[in-house]
Amino acid sequence: MLHLNVNNETSRLRSVILGTAQSNGPTPALHEAYDPKSLEHIKAGTYPTEESMVAEMDALNAVFEKYDVSVYRPQIIADYNQIFSRDIGFVIDDVFIWANILPDREREQEAIQYIVEKANPAKVVKPPEEVHIEGGDVIVWNDHIFIGTYKGSDYKEYITARTNTQGVDFIKELFPSKIVKEFDLVKSRIEPRDNALHLDCCFQPVGKDKGVIYKSGFREEADYLYLVNLFGFENLFHIDREEMYHMTSNFFSIAEDVVVIEKGFTRLKAWLLERDFIVEEVPYAEISKQEGLLRCSTLPLARD
Repeated sequence: MLHLNVNNETSRLRSVILGTAQSNGPTPALHEAYDPKSLEHIKAGTYPTEESMVAEMDALNAVFEKYDVSVYRPQIIADYNQIFSRDIGFVIDDVFIWANILPDREREQEAIQYIVEKANPAKVVKPPEEVHIEGGDVIVWNDHIFIGTYKGSDYKEYITARTNTQGVDFIKELFPSKIVKEFDLVKSRIEPRDNALHLDCCFQPVGKDKGVIYKSGFREEADYLYLVNLFGFENLFHIDREEMYHMTSNFFSIAEDVVVIEKGFTRLKAWLLERDFIVEEVPYAEISKQEGLLRCSTLPLARD
């Protein structure tokens, strides 16, 4: 039986689904891009190669091996992007929730079905069709569940709007004892520097009581201030527009004191080291060209 237990973002990681870049397929056509950052790199001829992304994911896998984490990988689908496992499902407490994702991506879920089948079937949930929710928008933080959403009346016109208000309501009903707080995120179809694709693109907790945050990723200042009040201003590392573009808040915690970051994040590294974190650095800049980074490519199944 597969053990499921995720109560927050930073407790000691025991098992995880890590996506794969193998058989990733050719560079997408412009109309196939799901986000403005991929679009930018397709246009510029700088879209990442399969070889470079496989090497980056191997580096992350090596860190997991170092910390004795059980790593599951999707079954390989030929010529298909399977990097971002966080989008397709997530665990809250001991419940696995399938995401309702873009229809083009449903085969990604089929490729991890063999793993999820090992869990207690009574603890595996598939939301109804009108519920849109992706794992990058869901941050579990002890008695809180933070959810990124987009409340604009033009929600349907945005391929970058991934979680709707029905998604928020669904989680509230599923976890009535949790404080479920939604955050209205800034979206753009064309400018990646102004597009918070998911909540973890502009905020993520680290350690016991700290976090990394991009203030301008929130449409309402009150949402930003909620996190400031909860964590304390002095406990938040504020990133700027360019750092948000490079996905600086999209690191990944293996334990309360162990954080994996992209090796280019020198300012974040210095801040973490000053606060006695162990920082593991991996190259992930090629993968970030698809508007996703370390948290996006991992789906934790069990933490202590």
